[in-house]
Parts: sequence; structure tokens; C-alpha cells
Amino acid sequence: MRRTSKLTSVAVGVASIALAATACGGTSSDSGSDGGGDAKGLAIAYDIGGKGDQSFNDAAYAGLQKAAKEFDYKTADIEPTEGETDADKEQRLSSLAKQGYNPVIGVGFAYGPAMEAVAKKYPKTTFGIVDSVVEGKNVASLVFAEQEASYLAGVAAAKATKTNTVGFVGGVDVPLIHKFEAGYKQGVQDTNPKVKVLSQYLTQTAEEGGFSSPDKGKAAAEGQIEKGSDVEYAAAGLSGQGVIEAAAKAKVWAIGVDSDQYKQAALAKYKNSILTSALKDVGGAVFTLAKSVHDGKPLTGTQTFDLKVNGVGLADSNPEFAKIPGLTEAVEKAKEGIIDGTIKVKTE
Repeated sequence: MRRTSKLTSVAVGVASIALAATACGGTSSDSGSDGGGDAKGLAIAYDIGGKGDQSFNDAAYAGLQKAAKEFDYKTADIEPTEGETDADKEQRLSSLAKQGYNPVIGVGFAYGPAMEAVAKKYPKTTFGIVDSVVEGKNVASLVFAEQEASYLAGVAAAKATKTNTVGFVGGVDVPLIHKFEAGYKQGVQDTNPKVKVLSQYLTQTAEEGGFSSPDKGKAAAEGQIEKGSDVEYAAAGLSGQGVIEAAAKAKVWAIGVDSDQYKQAALAKYKNSILTSALKDVGGAVFTLAKSVHDGKPLTGTQTFDLKVNGVGLADSNPEFAKIPGLTEAVEKAKEGIIDGTIKVKTE
């Protein structure tokens, strides 16, 4: 089986080039209200949980680091604040554009309203938003087929479970996380209809801490494990660390998300319990947009990163992955089916 844990950012970028690329990122010396001034380089504004979540935000930071090394230019990465408003996000994005950073990327769907407003004010700056679609001549919407990676995670869970009960913990009850749940459930049920999936969302809104509260994730996973779950999959940002901790304590499997969490240094003491991770190459998408601006051909419009371009996938870093009977073969077969269209993965 080809290792899907090593997603190739350049391949993603090349595959995405076929998508629309119409707006000019700009390198004008005018650093006034329309931005795009000295083109310092890439700036990213983090989602809830910030840098150090070992997942979504850290994946974006990896893309920033790669771009900084590749293009030898300045970068900036800005943390969110607790209880912030759309106006706060708008001010943050405006400040980065005014300083001359190009592109400016909002990491997370919460930046949608702010980016729509700011992009109009700085037409010479290319903006990117992860996990949301924002209309604008100078905006690239970086979206992913999370349901496809989650389907593969579901296949793995169905093959690994011994109790025929597995769990899903979603950070916040929103459409984006519904995609993770839908794909996971479908992958489980298509692989073994006898397996039951327990689902729980931590909060109704992000402001309540669904993506940033490991204690909430741990409590939810413990509840599911008490009901017989022996595989726990979390799509919950920083809260997912609590799910992994609970799984390790109970000696059941955990499935990570976004980054290959088996390899994360902060999770090293739990790594033997992390069977796999549903990968989402946020870093590759961030790098791809930065490269397009650096090359003078800024990407805009909706850029979709799916299995076909290795934009999502499933990690197999844990040696135990290959030891579970039929798991590797089942995942590879499912991946081929999704790519050739014989498997249609639900998003709800």
C-alpha cells in the first residue's frame, strides 16, 4: 500500500492549478488602503485553539514554515483571542494586509464574514480561507473532502473493533464537522453493518470551547468507552487530545485527525494508542496558495483538495496498522472506489 501519510504539497498544487486563477495578488509599491504593498510574504491567522493544537492549526503552520524556507521571505502568524467577534477578525486580517503580507490566510470557517468584508477593501492582496467558501475576485477558498478521509477512518475502525461499537466525537455541531461524522459512519457501515457508531458533539457553538477543551473531549470519550466503544475518532481540534488521552488510558484505539497525530511530539506518550489519523493537507493548501502568489499567478475561487490530489488521506505510520487483518487491503480498496466514483461518500 502506498503510504498516504506523506501527502505531497507540490502535487496538490499542480493538480489544483487547473482550477480558476483570475485575480492579481499584486506587488505594487503602494502600501496604502488597497494593500498588496511590499509583498512581505505569507501571513496566517489561526482558528480557535491556536498554534500547538497538534492538529488543524499546526498543519497550517507547517505550510507557512515550508513557504518561508522555500521563498526566503517574512511571514506572520497571529493567534485568536478568547470570545472574539467578527469585527476582531476583520481588524486582524486588515492589519496583515495593510502591512503588505500577501497572501493573507484565515485558518477556519469562522473567518468567513470578516474575509468577505476585508477582501473588498484590499483588492491588490490575495486572501485565502480554509474550510469555507467566500466569493471575491481576490479570494481563494481552500476546501477539503473531509468526508473521504473520514470514510477511510471508518473502514479502519470497523476492521479494528472487537466490540462492534466505535465512537465519534465532534467538536462543534456545525456542517463542517457533520462531513467528518457522515463519512466515518458510512465507512464503518459499508465495511461491517453490525458495528454501532456512538456520536457526540461537545458544544453547539465554537465560543463554548468545542474545539479548544481537551477536558470536554476526554469526558465524551470516556462516556462512549463505558458504553463499549473500543475505537474513538475525534474531529474536535485541540479537544481531540482529550479523546486520545481517554482512549490510551482505557487501552482502546484512537483515530487522530487533520495531522498525522501518531507523529506529534506532544502526543508521544499516547502514540501507541493512535491507530491512524484522517489526514487533511491544510499545510499543502497553505503552501500552494503562497506559491501561486510568489509565482505571480494567484489562485482564486474554490480550490478543492480531495483524495484524487492527495489533499486528504489516511495515515499508516503506526506499525500496528498493517498488523490488523484485512485493514490495509480494505482501506486501499475503499480509496480506489472513492477516486473512481464507485463509492459516493455522503456529507450529511
